[in-house]
Formats: sequence, structure tokens, C-alpha cells
Amino acid sequence: MNENEFGLPTESDVFEEIAKSEQQIKVTLVTRRYGKKITLVEGFDKHVDVKSVAKSLKEKLACGGTLKNGVVELQGDHKKKVKPFLVQLGFSEDTISD
Repeated sequence: MNENEFGLPTESDVFEEIAKSEQQIKVTLVTRRYGKKITLVEGFDKHVDVKSVAKSLKEKLACGGTLKNGVVELQGDHKKKVKPFLVQLGFSEDTISD
């Protein structure tokens, strides 16, 4: 969280924290060509920095992935591991569906 010169969170950070708690995130697993499994994380709105969320998930899960049209695609089956990491990032556990 960025802080201004007084040590307080900036206005954009406050909006992002509120937005994180109101997301309806869906985690799904799809199988692509040649049996490759891809974990999809979708449901982010424009108030959340999806690029940084994708980067954090890839680092924590030690996998490759990409961001396409607001959907985070992670290489491999990480469906059970994604939810705890999203909660650590500040998303509400109640709004994440498997």
C-alpha cells in the first residue's frame, strides 16, 4: 500500500481495498490441447490492479501464466491453492468461488 508524506494510505489505495472486498472472483480449471491444464481466475473489475495480482499469483505458485482480457491464466492445476493466496492479497474469502 502506498503512503503519502503523512504516512496515510492514498485515496486510490483505499478504493482498491474496498473494491477487493466486493469482487465476485471465480476460479476454474480447463484442459487445453494435449491435456494441458490451465487455472483461470476471473471476475476482477476495473478498480483492482489485475496485473499485480497476476504477478503475485505466478510468484507464489511458482508457475507461468498470463493476463488476457482481465482473466488471469495460470499454467497447471492450482485451483485449490489460489483461494488462500487471494485471501492473503486482501480479497474476501466469501466472494471467491471454486
